[in-house]
Formats: sequence, structure tokens, C-alpha cells
Amino acid sequence: MLLTGLCFVAVNVLVKTLHGRVPAAEAAFLRYVLGLPFLLPMIRPILSAHLSGRDLGFFALRGVVHTLGVVCWFYAMTRIPIADVTSMGYMAPIYVTIGAAIFLGEKLALRRILAVAAALVGALIILRPGFREVNAGHLAMLANSVLFAIGYLIAKNMSDKFNPAVVVGMLSITVTIGLAPLAAMNWVTPSWSDMAVLAAVACFATAGHFTMTLAFAAAPITVTQPVTFLQLVWAVLIGWLIFDEGVDPWVILGGFVIISAISFITWREAVLKRRQMTPTINQTKV
Repeated sequence: MLLTGLCFVAVNVLVKTLHGRVPAAEAAFLRYVLGLPFLLPMIRPILSAHLSGRDLGFFALRGVVHTLGVVCWFYAMTRIPIADVTSMGYMAPIYVTIGAAIFLGEKLALRRILAVAAALVGALIILRPGFREVNAGHLAMLANSVLFAIGYLIAKNMSDKFNPAVVVGMLSITVTIGLAPLAAMNWVTPSWSDMAVLAAVACFATAGHFTMTLAFAAAPITVTQPVTFLQLVWAVLIGWLIFDEGVDPWVILGGFVIISAISFITWREAVLKRRQMTPTINQTKV
């Protein structure tokens, strides 16, 4: 998970170096196109899955919302500091929790409701409407978190039916298709150096998802999840040292509040799962 965080921070830094020379939708499209070779091992599982029309519809819906979320993220990276993007990106799990209660019928205990409320307060601390300018980049990150949360909920539903390779592969295919017309609407021929940056983005993003998968297989999520929040530390340091972005203590405080809320929710879910897995005294122990 430490390597995962470093990979994703490398993605942030590389996209930031583009300085908006490549439009957001085009940059996202090229990142996915350059990452298509990594999908080759997933082609056979996708063909063997025998997807129905309903399944294709769900994958298409996830592709649409993820496409819009990716464009929002690329746009935000060119408009606001890396620390702001990283901190606000942590809101996605909170929206997933809310969405799971509304659409999947999952129960929200009082503790989880309070944790969700605390995270929303953390987002307000970062934005501080009325006390600082909330520009289009911040609004894009709010939209990004909501859209990614919808995508995660769809992925949760599809992961119960299909191999992870099918879920990941279909996401990349649908997002690449979805980004193509958006990129064509405002196409700017990128330089070779910008293409090299986007190729590196594709490599680091793929490596980050791979190391994250290895981490989830090696340790419980209660161990791996908190490590991802080191990304905020790296983001603040890199924004300060490389891009001359000031260190905003309110952003750090808001990020810490959101991180604490997510950590609490993750810990509570792990406790509940352990209780469900532990047999009662009258049950047969295996």
C-alpha cells in the first residue's frame, strides 16, 4: 500500500506537469488508450463471461459515470493544488457508504452516521465556502467523488457475478470508448513530451492498481486502508517543494477529519465481519 500511494502520487505529479496543455478529456483519453496493452490478459476472461444485455448495460452505465469522473479529476488537477485534490478525493468512500444505505439497503448504525457527518464537516473545512474562493476545480472534485462512488457501487454489484479481470477490463474498455467523443470535441495535438508523460501516467496508474490488489490479498483492509492516507502527506510535500503551492493548514485539518471518519468506518466494518465469522458456542467450529 505504501508503493500504491507513491504510484498514485506520481500520477498526480505527472498530470500536474501538463499545466493544462492537453485538455482534460483528451488527457484522460490518451491515458486510457496508452494503458490498453495492459488489458490483453483480460480479453479471454471477458469473452468467456458470456455477458447478457443487462450485464452490458450495467458495465456501460459504470463506464459513463467513471468517464465523467475521470474528466473531472483531470480538470481539477490543473486548477487546484494537489493537496486539495487528494483530500477531497477521500470523500468517495463516504458517498459509497451513503449510496449503499440508499440503494443497496445496507443499514447505517448511529456511529457510522456520525462518521459520515464528520467527513462532510471535513469537506466543508477544506472548501470553507464564504471564507475562500471555491473555484471550478473544487466543484469538479466534488462531482468526481460522487461519480466515482456511483461507479464503486455498480462495481460492487458486478463483482459478485464476475471475475475481477472482467470488471476491470470492461471498465477500461467502456471508459476509453466514452472518452473518445469528449476528446475529439476539443482535440489539441499533443507534443511527444506530453505523450511520454501520459504514457508514464498509464504505467504508474496500472502499477498502483496492481500493488493495491497485492496488498488487499496480503492483509486485512483495516491494515492497508490507513496507509493510503500517506498520499496526503506526499501530496502536501510535493505541492510545496515542486509546484510552489502553499501549505494550507485548513486543507490538512479537513483531510485529517475525513481520514479519521473513513478509518473509523473501515474499522467498524471489520469488527462486524469478524463477529459474523466467529461461530457461537453452540456452532460447530472448523
